[in-house]
Amino acid sequence: MRKLSMRQAVNEALHIAFGSDPSVFSLGEDIAVYGGQLRCSYDLAENFGAKRIMDTPISENAIVGTAIGASMVGLRPVVELSYVDFIGVCFDQIMNQAAKLRYMYGGRVSLPLVIRTQGGAGLGNGAQHSQSLEAILAHIPGIRVVMPSNAYDAKGLLLRAIRDNNPVVFIEHKALYKKKCEVPEEPYECDYCCDLKRKGTDVTLVSYSSLVEPCLKAAEELEKKGVDAEVIDIRSLEPFDADTILASVRKTGRAVVVHEANIKCGFGAEIAAVIQERAFDCLKAPIQRVGAPNVPVPFAPVLEQAYLPGVEDIVKAAKACL
Repeated sequence: MRKLSMRQAVNEALHIAFGSDPSVFSLGEDIAVYGGQLRCSYDLAENFGAKRIMDTPISENAIVGTAIGASMVGLRPVVELSYVDFIGVCFDQIMNQAAKLRYMYGGRVSLPLVIRTQGGAGLGNGAQHSQSLEAILAHIPGIRVVMPSNAYDAKGLLLRAIRDNNPVVFIEHKALYKKKCEVPEEPYECDYCCDLKRKGTDVTLVSYSSLVEPCLKAAEELEKKGVDAEVIDIRSLEPFDADTILASVRKTGRAVVVHEANIKCGFGAEIAAVIQERAFDCLKAPIQRVGAPNVPVPFAPVLEQAYLPGVEDIVKAAKACL
């Protein structure tokens, strides 16, 4: 099977969505001529025209507000925000409008809106362009939060998100855009559920986005020491598939929750709490969390790499469970 990068997979998903549904359109900063900061929309304008791929002024508040209104009257907008850090500029639209209007209208309107953005550190983009803010979004009722870890999931999850009748924030990690894997040519959708990446019996490693691959590498290192680790990619923070994680922890008796975001109040705390509440009697050791320290993302390359959690941190946490 052919291999695509995540950038190519996202672009292919957009082509499929635009080609199959005339109500799909996209708006964002420099997405038409330039192809967007994320460079996933590079050929959409020439294929689907300026009325469906629209450049906007530098106003995230206006971009998301326009998309909310369009989604309420039957269109399916795909918004592109250059960085997840910019949700602070349009947070009122996301938190108080997109998340709540379907509820406030008693279900009489739908909001089939997708906000695509990129998050995460590792490429030297500095403190204001490298954050992992998914836990803030997952805390708000009414919003779906999806984070693919590879090109296959990026295509399938994005097609699922575009056809969803609820607002979805789709966060692509900037360090994964060039990573390739096998991706089918035909359209397909991935469910908002966990993906069991590796079976094991001794400890469960739970992660998403950029830290899934380091978890798999950590599992290989642990295997050399006689430890059989199971690896789960949650893929969707909201809705959250707790059952797959709980079934694994009930089998292994140990859990390590891994993400790039700051440990303090990160989504890993929610995962750990769910495990503690619903599988406490199966735990053989305290749940371990792996994440970034509670400081802004450094710009200096050496400091940024020290800031990011990696394979050694995951292996150390797994050993602490054993």
